[in-house]
Amino acid sequence: MVQSLWNSSQASEQTTGLEQLVYRSNLIGADRSVCNIYGGNTSTKTTVKDFRGRDVEVMYVKGSGSDLGSMQAKHFTGLALEDIRPLIERESMTDEEMVEYLGHCMIDSKHPRASIETLLHAFLPYNHVDHTHPDAIISLCCADNGKELAREIYGDRFVWVPYVRPGFTLSKMIAESVFANPNAELVLMEKHGLVTWGETSEECYAQTIKIINEAEAFIEARVDEGSLFGGVKHPALAAEVRREIVAKIMPTLRGAVSDSKKMILSYDDQDDVLAFVGGANSPELSQVGAACPDHLVHTKVVPLFIDWTPDAEDIDGLKTKLTEGVAAYKEQYKQYFESNKNEGDVMFEAAPRVILIPGVGMINTGKSWALSQVSGALYHRAIAVMRGATSLGKFVSLSANESYNVEYWPLELYKLSLAPAETEFSRKVAFITGGAGGIGSETARRLVSEGAHVVLADLNLEGAQKVAQEINDQYGANRAYALKMDVTDEEAVQSAYAEVAVQYGGVDIIVNNAGLATSSPFDETSLKEWNLNMNVLGTGYFLVAREAFKLMKQQGIGGSMVFIGSKNSVYAGKSASAYSSAKALEAHLARCIAAEGGEYGIRVNTILPDAILQGSAIWNGSWRNERAAAYGIEPDQLEEYYRKRTTLLVNIYPKDIAEGIAFFASSKSEKTTGCMMTIDGGVPAAFTR
Repeated sequence: MVQSLWNSSQASEQTTGLEQLVYRSNLIGADRSVCNIYGGNTSTKTTVKDFRGRDVEVMYVKGSGSDLGSMQAKHFTGLALEDIRPLIERESMTDEEMVEYLGHCMIDSKHPRASIETLLHAFLPYNHVDHTHPDAIISLCCADNGKELAREIYGDRFVWVPYVRPGFTLSKMIAESVFANPNAELVLMEKHGLVTWGETSEECYAQTIKIINEAEAFIEARVDEGSLFGGVKHPALAAEVRREIVAKIMPTLRGAVSDSKKMILSYDDQDDVLAFVGGANSPELSQVGAACPDHLVHTKVVPLFIDWTPDAEDIDGLKTKLTEGVAAYKEQYKQYFESNKNEGDVMFEAAPRVILIPGVGMINTGKSWALSQVSGALYHRAIAVMRGATSLGKFVSLSANESYNVEYWPLELYKLSLAPAETEFSRKVAFITGGAGGIGSETARRLVSEGAHVVLADLNLEGAQKVAQEINDQYGANRAYALKMDVTDEEAVQSAYAEVAVQYGGVDIIVNNAGLATSSPFDETSLKEWNLNMNVLGTGYFLVAREAFKLMKQQGIGGSMVFIGSKNSVYAGKSASAYSSAKALEAHLARCIAAEGGEYGIRVNTILPDAILQGSAIWNGSWRNERAAAYGIEPDQLEEYYRKRTTLLVNIYPKDIAEGIAFFASSKSEKTTGCMMTIDGGVPAAFTR
């Protein structure tokens, strides 16, 4: 049952009508079984002073594109009711006319555009109105016998309206139906949702919860867990087996869904998902249609359901089914678009947003990890609705044309236009070794600032986690992901890529940056020191690049690797034979990989920095003292020494290297591979030509 979250003490702190509306809306949005993410709308009618100091009756309603769970006062729109109420006398009104008219009714031009369903709230004669999409109510409204069952639950207290796309017609229909039934306490919108009201904000919220729970109690009394979704056909595989499978298939799937635009993927194996994908009737049930119009933009009309018998030994078979399934889905989506398109419509990416795999779970796609999570969250709601609707009768949905007219509805697409514009590294995943260090952390911030998702791999897990947390606090959940990895450990490197495949679906950019440095005269260089440099800077770069190469080939959508070499890659550093040799190895390894990667669209380039003292664990250790001794100066004189030996008389900082990495990883260098670029202020001895 849905729990009331109302807290009288907290509510009493909200002194204005708008503050009370914000409080109520946040409570509604806090429970996704009550209202979809980004869905639903709420309103309050109150009196405010206009710009001339006059009392004006105003309705505050949710602004378009906002989410009830996180809305603040600035996300609501105030409209003069005196101007809106006469509209109910009209016979008809187009969407364009409605939007333009409501724009003139706003009391503040800085407010967002009002909700699509503003007139629904305005026409109802109640001070507080909620429109929500509760699982239990939509189960009822998406059951073929829902209207008859509603009479058993609510008697004559409800109004049932047939499916009509939101706008003027639906708003007027609801208002007239409520006026015609003096006993009405709620409106059930076929295949859509619920409308409730109250004279106070608390009364309105309480009514919403009460009505939902009446439906939920009715449904739960009829649920037979053993026969849900036709009974269990495919039990879930063990959790560790599921993750191993997902790690192996994700790059293939990401490549299949990213032929038009790259997608970020996420994996979900919660209990309700596993129950649904394992159901005997689920392949057919999943193709009936969306559980709510609000889902369509983020989930499309139907998911891709993979016809596969769970078998941990049949990974190749699953990959084939995924590739073929995605291709077939795209063709069907194109046909759907062509059959229903209106003049001026531009087709979205045809790839599925939801992929269901028996025994394994659900994989979601989106232009960002956050949006892949939105499609997943909405499909959880769809599963809940199908669970309820099939316990009551037969699950029904919108027709293909009705679905299309919501998915490509200009008023719905307007919400998407409010999102920030995509930038250079949007939809891309960057894997950065040495992610906790100066160059690594600065590179992560640089790439994220232009849309990337980043993985910070480092032996110093605590340091990497600190950087990731700072990035996520600024840019949003899971834009950065930290993991512990030893670049010299083959299994650790392979496990790290598997973890990233599960987390994001794959990788587009590799920054091979893990490092160390030692200094000794050649005749005093021990085998241990030599091997240490070769292991980290040679073998480590080889392992990180090799596993990335495999993954990028599996994705089939290209990629970019950037190696962080050194001035010493081309300059014979005094008392640094082990370090210089390993750095030269890196630069040539990068060229070798570039030669083989071209046919797969994999570019490999190298940056040659020098003397990056800021934020460097290397320079804060013995290397500083060793290099100072090699030059016959004191350690605290190093920075000035390095500055003076450059032709530009400058010091080099991590952000300078990050800019170079961003260039090589970007579309600006899409025709460049096998290149070395110096960022050292101009050290003549290290000029490459």
